[in-house]
Amino acid sequence: MELRKRQADFAMNLVDEAQSILIIEDDPNIASLVERYLQVEGFATTIALDGRSGLALAAQARPRLVVLDLMLPELDGWEVCRELRRRSNVPVLMLSAREDETDRIVGLSLGADDYVVKPFSPRELVERVKAILRRSERWHSPEPEEKEQSRSLQIGPLRLEPEKHKLTLKGRYVSLTPSEFKLLHCLMAAPGRVFSRDELLDQLYDDGQAVVDRVVDVHIGKLRKKIEPDVATPVFVETVHGIGYRFAEQPLSVPFEG
Repeated sequence: MELRKRQADFAMNLVDEAQSILIIEDDPNIASLVERYLQVEGFATTIALDGRSGLALAAQARPRLVVLDLMLPELDGWEVCRELRRRSNVPVLMLSAREDETDRIVGLSLGADDYVVKPFSPRELVERVKAILRRSERWHSPEPEEKEQSRSLQIGPLRLEPEKHKLTLKGRYVSLTPSEFKLLHCLMAAPGRVFSRDELLDQLYDDGQAVVDRVVDVHIGKLRKKIEPDVATPVFVETVHGIGYRFAEQPLSVPFEG
């Protein structure tokens, strides 16, 4: 009964949305542990014990961030993440007892912003939540010295507006995850310049955490599916074999169908 009341309050936006965290975790002990540590840091939280109710709460309350376990009843974490990303760009921190590199890459490719393996340090998890929110806030509320970085970029049929977190292709809105947006912004801001995978990783994870460089390839692949006329022969984001990627200097040289 207590959990249902708190979920109802959360769904009715009785909390400060800027500090609201939804925890989707079927183990009540882990969920309560995460909740306690987040609340100490001033976050408003609520818990969903299965994937289906978690999705419902996320749709109603629009939390600032979702902490998502993978092994859930009703709908597993993979499906929940996929559906969350289809609906919105809410940041997602995945929790899992599986530490395979493949699982991490799959999770990130679905649009998760970070991946934490159980057992974990609750303090570290809180710091990762804060880091994700800091990165997200920088895109939505740039500091004065970052105004130049927030200016709109127009290259060929692509127009990127950092302050609005918006990309259009020939006037049509293209939905990007936060990671895809960061990578595209970095590349478009310096057309022709080659960025190594390590440099691009720094754009995604500027808090020094260790992440395999294949994560960049996964995000670039997803990005290309959304903006390239032919993924097999990309005209915007080019691969520089053995080094990394660059944004083409003359993407207009390839015709685009209306």
